[in-house]
Amino acid sequence: MRTRSMTAALAAVLLIPSALAACGTSDPQTTDETPTANAAGECADDTTVTSTGPVEVTDALGRTVTLDAPAQRVAVLEWQQIEDVLTLCLTPVAVADPDGYRTWDTAEELPDGVADVGLRGEPNLDALFAADPDLVIVEATAEDDPVIAQLAEYDVPVLATRGADAADPVQNMLDTFALIAETLGRSERADLVADEFQASLDEAKQQIAGAELTSTEFVYFDGWVQGGNVAIRPFGQGSLVGELGEAIGLTNAWTGEVDPAYGLGQTDIEGMTTVGDATLLYTGTTDPAGSVLTELEKNEIWASLPAVEQGRAYAFPAGIWTFGGPRSSQQVLDAYVDVLAG
Repeated sequence: MRTRSMTAALAAVLLIPSALAACGTSDPQTTDETPTANAAGECADDTTVTSTGPVEVTDALGRTVTLDAPAQRVAVLEWQQIEDVLTLCLTPVAVADPDGYRTWDTAEELPDGVADVGLRGEPNLDALFAADPDLVIVEATAEDDPVIAQLAEYDVPVLATRGADAADPVQNMLDTFALIAETLGRSERADLVADEFQASLDEAKQQIAGAELTSTEFVYFDGWVQGGNVAIRPFGQGSLVGELGEAIGLTNAWTGEVDPAYGLGQTDIEGMTTVGDATLLYTGTTDPAGSVLTELEKNEIWASLPAVEQGRAYAFPAGIWTFGGPRSSQQVLDAYVDVLAG
């Protein structure tokens, strides 16, 4: 999926995930050099080592990607992968839709000065290659992806990653992060971050258990306004947000049909009556195209939902990217705890 903002969410239910797993190897030679710190300073004191030898990995499309050395000048065309590269202590030389990233993903700060190469689904190739990348990271589900086909005309390695897999979204998120880390020679850093994510998950689970909630049932959703009608997108079984909730002891109450990649459903306000008295959670990020909550609050059916009547409809903090990497996932876990057990 290319946009995943609420205004373009209709595309979400049409995606088919790749059946190929991301895996690979890299030369274990290392150096003690400190990695580039991002503007947020998170990596400033990082002590993990960076590999220096050749890299060979198998990407999400089953293609072999080889590099003489770990990539250093990376162009990234999706927000999850931008976040991942920053978490791995490298600032990309070029990214797609940096303004959108800064609105929707606050897990890692994107420094000023990174080249803007246009839309995620339609990058400006002149701007992209003017940044002189030694690797382009894309998100794709098939080798005939139009962006990959365009990039094939240039002599720059392309790493295809899989943005989602409803069969195991949490593991897919970690696998994507680990794959990118291999190409950057930053696997040791990736292992550290993965351990920190697991620690956050374990702590959140304990806090939810200790909160003695009246009900553990929830539905997380976002939505958009189209033609004057409100469309709601529940994050069902197989969604990253939904599975993170269930991993800490909650129960996802959305049982409607979802797509096989992102675990996303589609309904209207009336459809939300099927979730009973489940607590309602929704994105706190305001889509530049308009706030769906403003429209919901005008609707009598919305006002009559048990969670709304009882004051159990909560926004997550703004800027949590619900399709992100380990750092966004930690924000999701923190949001669950703050909203439900705080």
